[in-house]
Amino acid sequence: MKNASNNTDGCKIRLEALSAGYDGKPLVKDVSLNIRAGEIVALIGPNGAGKSTILKTVIRQLPAVSGRILLDGEDISQISSAELAKKMAVVLTDRIQAESMTCRDVASAGRYPYTGRLGILSAEDERKVDEALRLVEAEDIQDRPFAKVSDGQRQRILLARALCQEPEIIVLDEPTSFLDIRYKLHLLGILRKLSRERKITVIMSLHEIDLAEKTADHILCIDANHETAYGAPEEIFREETIRELFHVEQGHFDPIYGSVEMEKPGGEPRVFVISNGGRGIPVYRKLQKDGIPFAAGILATNDMDYPVAKHLAAEVITEKVFSPLTDETVEKALIMASKCQRVIDAGTEVGPVNEKIRRLLELAEPAEKYFAESPIPSPIPGTLPER
Repeated sequence: MKNASNNTDGCKIRLEALSAGYDGKPLVKDVSLNIRAGEIVALIGPNGAGKSTILKTVIRQLPAVSGRILLDGEDISQISSAELAKKMAVVLTDRIQAESMTCRDVASAGRYPYTGRLGILSAEDERKVDEALRLVEAEDIQDRPFAKVSDGQRQRILLARALCQEPEIIVLDEPTSFLDIRYKLHLLGILRKLSRERKITVIMSLHEIDLAEKTADHILCIDANHETAYGAPEEIFREETIRELFHVEQGHFDPIYGSVEMEKPGGEPRVFVISNGGRGIPVYRKLQKDGIPFAAGILATNDMDYPVAKHLAAEVITEKVFSPLTDETVEKALIMASKCQRVIDAGTEVGPVNEKIRRLLELAEPAEKYFAESPIPSPIPGTLPER
């Protein structure tokens, strides 16, 4: 994997040949990239690759082994801690000790760079805290003990604390860990809104590569060998890149849907699934979970069902895009169906282009019947009525 250069126009933070590690020994070497104001950059890669190491170096928790980090053109090592706290906020996964603090107390701590030595909040500071709590939709829990709220609520409060700093950059280390899907989407939605409307730059590590693909403007990949690659999601999220990055040996990553598919069942097809328009996907996945090899068709390669069928089906029968079904293709599908125990119609829509698929549908049962029954037993080929 190699670094990809990007445009320096409007650069907010720049990593120049940065090597990051511990005790002077680099774990990740020679990272060079430019991040613009208002961009979201996600770091992805396997555990131990060095994502957190890079983030800790960016926030100065670790010194750079070599290279440098520039913030608005100034070496970050030369910026005072007080000034940096006004420009950069940090949300880490480390548990904070806040047994006697309310959620509002924790959020208010973000105003300390502005309050002076006594830490007394002015009316303006209190207004900033109110605004931050409103932005993360946490006003209703502000008086509750921080130690007794849920993980999702804690993450929102910690983000409110970061917003109270009025930062230009927010750095987050795995902010979605331990959150249910509702709070994952809520938190990432807030970050997306902040980047878009307030031009806050967001740098975060994520385990969920599907969310990284859908949220980030640029992706920094770090593989198990600590090699890096940087680019837009459409450049990074390719099946071969993700397979190499995470050493995927079973299953597949689908870049079109941003989804992970399990390994296809082995053996000759025992079920033929007829579908189009995405209706076959739930059937494909159910068959895969039941360990039943299947064939799928007749699909155009631009059909919504095709990417998942390609990964999960033992065989996919296709027709040219925007072309009417030919007798040859239909005959091929009928022969395949006749070798299977079962033919399932996942809810196929029929129109002028695929009119001939009715010949297959005559052999099919509705998908609801399969879902209502237990998995089919051992293969009994050739059980369909003769045509």
